[in-house]
Amino acid sequence: MKSFPPLALAALGGFLVALALPPWGFWPLAIIGVICFEVALGEFPSPGQRAARGFVFGLVWMSMGMGWMWFLTAPGYLVASCLFAGLHALAALASPTGPWRVIGRPVAHTLVEALRLMFPFGGVPLATLAIGQAGGPLLGVARLGGVVLLTWLVFQVGFALAGPSPFVPATVRRRRGGARPQFQGVAAFGTVLLVIVLAALAPSGAPGSDAQVRTIAIVQGGGPQGTRAVNSDPRVVFERHLSTTQSIEPNDTLDMVLWPENVIDVPEFATSLEFTEVAAEAARLDVPIAVGITEDVPDADAFLNAQVVVSPEGEITSRYDKVRRVPFGEFMPMRGLLEALGAPTDLVPSDAVAGTGPAVLDLPDGTRMGVVISWEVFFGDRARDGVDNGGTFIINPTNGSSYTGTVLQSQQVASSRLRAVENGRWVAQSSPTGFSAFISPDGDVLQRTAVSETKVITGEVQLSNARTWYSNVGDWPFVLLAALTLSACWVLVATPTIRARRAAP
Repeated sequence: MKSFPPLALAALGGFLVALALPPWGFWPLAIIGVICFEVALGEFPSPGQRAARGFVFGLVWMSMGMGWMWFLTAPGYLVASCLFAGLHALAALASPTGPWRVIGRPVAHTLVEALRLMFPFGGVPLATLAIGQAGGPLLGVARLGGVVLLTWLVFQVGFALAGPSPFVPATVRRRRGGARPQFQGVAAFGTVLLVIVLAALAPSGAPGSDAQVRTIAIVQGGGPQGTRAVNSDPRVVFERHLSTTQSIEPNDTLDMVLWPENVIDVPEFATSLEFTEVAAEAARLDVPIAVGITEDVPDADAFLNAQVVVSPEGEITSRYDKVRRVPFGEFMPMRGLLEALGAPTDLVPSDAVAGTGPAVLDLPDGTRMGVVISWEVFFGDRARDGVDNGGTFIINPTNGSSYTGTVLQSQQVASSRLRAVENGRWVAQSSPTGFSAFISPDGDVLQRTAVSETKVITGEVQLSNARTWYSNVGDWPFVLLAALTLSACWVLVATPTIRARRAAP
């Protein structure tokens, strides 16, 4: 690999990391991609070389992994790809060189991935390294430290395999008499092994064999992809889901029907014809129906995106308003500036109002479920909020019909797998055009539907009140630990130089 030009090798690394992401899902390639990136960087690159190679690595990775964003906003796609590539250029600059790079580089790149959970516009955690591991054997690390620890582990393994070695084979020693094993490599691999062992021993939070069960029917109405709300007839979308629900036969074992995000778009749901029709189905089936609604905010150019529970008695018994909104999808950041520049802000004619309540919904029988609406499933803190507030399983009503292809949709399923393992909870994901599925607390995907398919899938979810270590502590301890580790690396790099200067006459 050393015969490759460094920038080409960095681009290859980004390409392999992208192929680890869904829908491709070749998870081992993420580690190989990081190895390529480490070799491209080398032991003592100049600041300019570090920045350039980090940017190229990130740009290829992000431009492939966020390709779906082109259909939402082409300018936004270009800006986001370059912005996140710039973060990895910054991480490469912030990392030490020399033998301590094997410790410093993984935590630096982990920190910029963690930053994407918050910045910009409240966070855009898409095409992340952790999503690519949802189908691999390292997924269990998420129950210990969520996506931050899982991200670090992948970076650390890749950088350590190509960086300072914990041992030097005899064949190498014969060819290079001065070759010696390095402590930093020992520490890197030792920490990786410790995390893997702890993840295997940590509580899973999964339900026990005697756990209560709820039977859920997930409704996917089907229809074409690549359609936007501003160009669609909301009544047609509603009728697809209503007719699909009408195909369900009453069943004494059924406990709930789940509809996707915002398949009902009305000025006010409680006074609408759609509410009456949903209530009639709830009464016919004698079970509550959790439906996704979009309704206007009175006396304001804004709307609400919510999931509500309609009881068999025809009442709205519980409601959750979406907290994390999609930038450039549900609200337009810097609207005034973009309008002045002539950007097509009419694609998002009004902004969603963010909810403030806990991420839970209650069924009439008292069962409490966590809820993350669509975009929110990419944020571990939203599912964790539902579990903190007593959610015994998690629902993810979503709507990916605006996008063509399966890049975003398959990454969302992977994120649901991460949320299931992080919290030890069953997840029920419902989408109008795909994918809908049940995900077990071990991250197994069950009964996943096809894109544009009209289908009802019915499954049992077990209720749990147990907790994982991650659901108790969240991301911040691991972010802080990464920051402290990076700082310690720089102190250790600088110490010999400081001592030499003091000893100089």
